[in-house]
Amino acid sequence: MTLIMIDLRRKKGTHISHFCRLGVRFGSFLLLASLAACASIPFPAFDLSPEYKAPEFVVPDSWEGTSSFVKAKPSDDALRPDWWTLYNDPILNGLIEQGIAANPDLQATAERFVQARNAMMKARSRYFPQLGFGFGGSNNRQSDHTLFRAPGEPDSDTQVIMDGIATWEPDFWSKLRNAAQAKIYRAEERAADYGLARLILQAEIASNYFALRGLDAQIAIYRQSIGLYNYSLDVVETQFEGAIASNLDVARAQSLLFATESKLALMHGDRKVAEQAIAILLNLAPASFKIEPVDELLTAHFSLPQTIPSTLLERRPDIAAMERRMAQANRTIGIARAAFFPDVAFRLGGGLEDSGLNLLSLANSFWAYGSSFSIPIFQGGYRRAQLQQTWSVYRETENIYRSTVLNAFREVENNLTQTYWMDIAAKRQDAAVGAARTTQNLTMDLYKGGLATSLELIYAQLGTLTASIDSVQIKTNLLKASVALIRALGGGWNRDQLPADNQIQPFGILQYSGLDKPTPAGGIDVNADPVDRNNKNNNLMKPLVPWVPLVDPGASNNKNNNLTQPLVPNVDPGSLSDLSSILPVTRH
Repeated sequence: MTLIMIDLRRKKGTHISHFCRLGVRFGSFLLLASLAACASIPFPAFDLSPEYKAPEFVVPDSWEGTSSFVKAKPSDDALRPDWWTLYNDPILNGLIEQGIAANPDLQATAERFVQARNAMMKARSRYFPQLGFGFGGSNNRQSDHTLFRAPGEPDSDTQVIMDGIATWEPDFWSKLRNAAQAKIYRAEERAADYGLARLILQAEIASNYFALRGLDAQIAIYRQSIGLYNYSLDVVETQFEGAIASNLDVARAQSLLFATESKLALMHGDRKVAEQAIAILLNLAPASFKIEPVDELLTAHFSLPQTIPSTLLERRPDIAAMERRMAQANRTIGIARAAFFPDVAFRLGGGLEDSGLNLLSLANSFWAYGSSFSIPIFQGGYRRAQLQQTWSVYRETENIYRSTVLNAFREVENNLTQTYWMDIAAKRQDAAVGAARTTQNLTMDLYKGGLATSLELIYAQLGTLTASIDSVQIKTNLLKASVALIRALGGGWNRDQLPADNQIQPFGILQYSGLDKPTPAGGIDVNADPVDRNNKNNNLMKPLVPWVPLVDPGASNNKNNNLTQPLVPNVDPGSLSDLSSILPVTRH
């Protein structure tokens, strides 16, 4: 049912009083001003959305797990935002800074935040009167032989019209306000998504870098082992020539040497793939990117502040994003409720029309004004289904929010547990490497004295290689688990970094310049200059942020972490000691 009151255009020839002329001249301007004022001045409105309050969960007072990277006592300190500097590796610092500056996926996430801000502005624009202006003219001539043309009727018609229109819908039931507020929450969700994307990027670069350094250490061990196996083959061949060893001993020594060389070749391929994966994260073509290898794997020595579980809800961007999604769903309930109430709208239109160019004559004016009141009576359950659906969506987001919180607690506990046991395993594996080296040295001495077989020697050498590789892999996984732990704790992000509601609006209502991009909000900015973007982002051969090409690992590692030290510590040049001077070049 719709009730409409409209004053139609006056007919030509109707007498217009001076008072009416004055009203026509200024009335439209007064009405438009009144509509604009009503849009900005608060008027009676009813917010039909339910009162929103984020769920409060009952959580443990402390974590069950512990870690060598976390302080024993809980504190209120937050992780530092540049958490990767805790590893004291200049190369890693440069890589992450380059990734933050140039990664295309991260920049795309920032643009999605900008788009969400503009979507809010589009929804908010419905608060205000919608004004329009038009101008047109035409000259039409009919044929002299047009059917049904009256005698003496002009054969041409000229029309010039200039008109405008204004419409406004008072938001009595806060339908428009709730829609705009939901878009504000959506923009804040996008800001949290940006924080999550940045944290994921930082963690992925760090994990890939530590995987690469783990491969470097393994390659160094394989190269050193190949040097040792070359020396062992020389010893076996010398004894074979002296009829002390059999041809079987020579074949066994060669098999171990060639198999180790095969694994070294595969390891070089794995390293190249890991290096290329890092290049892509930095917006660089793999062919232009190279990280110089080092022989030692760094050891991390730092303590993270152990925050209590309840603070995790404020320091995880994914949790903040889901909470903002819940707030959006709450507002949509109010929008669905408003559909049960009447819609009121005001319209004003008018202008000037003439057959010539005398548009400024008041006699050539026309206008139309009116209002509408509409309320649906029967729609077969459409509005009720819509309202029930919005409640279901809200409960769904609440369940997903709770699942996100539980997953966050699981990630923290998992990485606390893994780092704790990996640290213990790394220390025990170092002891295993030492025992394996001693076994290898003694077995070689026994073999040279004819008291051990070549098979025992090979088992001893293979055991040393396996123990050393296992040690590197455990320490590599420990470093990667420490990165995962920092990521699970939020990586220094805090909910305070989200932009406030009043910061989401991208530009002013009457702003018509500087619209290439909005002002930064929540620390999120985008580069809208096409020339500057091309110079910075399209050169896939040069990094934006240079990093140190090589770092001295001894500056940040302890003495016990040298997994590539000579396998035999003797100094007799005729024995196994001088392995550091043996090149991994073999005879085939």
